[in-house]
Amino acid sequence: MAGPFVRCRFGPFRDASFRAADGWVAHGPVRASQLETDGAARPKGLARYVRAFGPGLITGASDDDPSGIATYSQAGARFGLSLIWSALLTFPLMAATQEICDRTALASGKGLGELARERFSRTGRAIIAVLIAALLCANALNIAADLLAIGSGMDLLGLGPPSVWAVIAGATIIALLIGGSFTRISTVFKALALSLLAYIPVVFLSDVSWSAVARNLFIPHPHASREYLLLLVAVLGTTISPYLFFWQSANRVEELREEDVGGSRAVPLRQRPRHEAREKQRLSRVDVFSGMALSNLVMLAIVVACAATIGKHGPVQIQSAAEAAKGLQPAGGTMAKALFSLGFIGTGMLAVPVLAGSGSAGLAGLIGKRWGFSRSVREAPTFYALVVLGTAGGAAFSLVGVNPIRLLVIVGLVNALAAAPFLVIVMVIASDRSIMGEYKSGWLARVLGWVTVLVMTAGAIALLAVS
Repeated sequence: MAGPFVRCRFGPFRDASFRAADGWVAHGPVRASQLETDGAARPKGLARYVRAFGPGLITGASDDDPSGIATYSQAGARFGLSLIWSALLTFPLMAATQEICDRTALASGKGLGELARERFSRTGRAIIAVLIAALLCANALNIAADLLAIGSGMDLLGLGPPSVWAVIAGATIIALLIGGSFTRISTVFKALALSLLAYIPVVFLSDVSWSAVARNLFIPHPHASREYLLLLVAVLGTTISPYLFFWQSANRVEELREEDVGGSRAVPLRQRPRHEAREKQRLSRVDVFSGMALSNLVMLAIVVACAATIGKHGPVQIQSAAEAAKGLQPAGGTMAKALFSLGFIGTGMLAVPVLAGSGSAGLAGLIGKRWGFSRSVREAPTFYALVVLGTAGGAAFSLVGVNPIRLLVIVGLVNALAAAPFLVIVMVIASDRSIMGEYKSGWLARVLGWVTVLVMTAGAIALLAVS
């Protein structure tokens, strides 16, 4: 996406990496006098913030993929409203974590994989490579489950067999990622992110007791059971997943590459005029916090809707997002089922490339290879090979009759165990002044980040203890 704020005539950045053909001067810091403000193109007021929506919105939407929706649906159907208080826990932790990941990209112009390559020793990089490899495998299984969910959603809408649509969805996504420009891919991603809005009307098609919602939201009513603990850990693992860390950072770097400043190079904040850097950081935070708020609002809506309909007369086991959509129909009608189905079809189509791209960007950056959808297949062959392998592998898994619930159990276990180590890596990078400069984490970010590490570590221990 082209930067809407400032248009550069000259590119006098601190490093001398620009070619003469690009029209950039290669010496000295950027000065405000060398920047041409495009007043006619610069959005005003609310439009400025709407235009800023991008990586944060996409990350938040992809978090509510079909596997996450199945988890939230199960929470409402099995335990009613007693788990909705977790939204007040997940939102600040998720928002803080993603803002930290986003800020590493803004401060350095590099993805987390590249930063890990710079920051850690050979032994540390080897450990991180193993973690990312495990993440890539988990993502492939998650892709399979999401493609099966997309097929099930199309089947619910009466459009054909699930297996056929799973293959069509996988092939369409691969074609878009290989053949599309970053601008086109980003536009499609943002459009798919809006599918989250389909879940909001579902709540109002259900018979919800809003006083009960308020009581359970602000006063936890936990159940002393193994299943309740497992579901709580699943909710935490779904909202704070390792692949989101890499995606938020990578997608922000790609956005920086597409701005007018710097040509095809991602220009970090510390190489920009201070007023422009502050505005970019402020708008990026609006993007991240808005995306995380929408993600958690949708989680809340799904749990409340399923509690008020499917779980109204007692605990019910939900095994998939498609089952939840069917269960909503008796109380909410055909419209509720259709909206719910459209929601997880859209987020599934978004989550698959995010899952494939996140780990691929992380591993390619870690081993010193070029990466990103803003680069061609010829420029970043390793990255695209990993993306196609993950997507095609997931599509293949979806055809062999594997139980999607078993896939998600494995994915949940890997994500729960890997979340804390990846968060530690992020926190170390974000606190390193040599990498971050003046944008290194402040005290509030450090507190929330390390609290998230403790919470996810406790969740992983609990999961191992009761599984």
